[in-house]
Amino acid sequence: MKFYNVKKRAAVVIKDDKCEKIIYKRETANGIQERYAAKAIDDDGTKLTAFITKAAYDKLKCKEGKAKTAKAKKK
Repeated sequence: MKFYNVKKRAAVVIKDDKCEKIIYKRETANGIQERYAAKAIDDDGTKLTAFITKAAYDKLKCKEGKAKTAKAKKK
């Protein structure tokens, strides 16, 4: 999986067995929004996140991480 490391200012490749896939869920006024992402840690300790499509999420052979649910702020 390809990630962008901000500290190195370069793209890095992390093996699928060292990353995890996560679904971020958020409650909005129109319903629940889902965003798909892959997370990993680079060799220098930098936490990496890449937002991906649902199709790429389904193809990815990583372990699944914990999903987080956030509620929308009320004005």
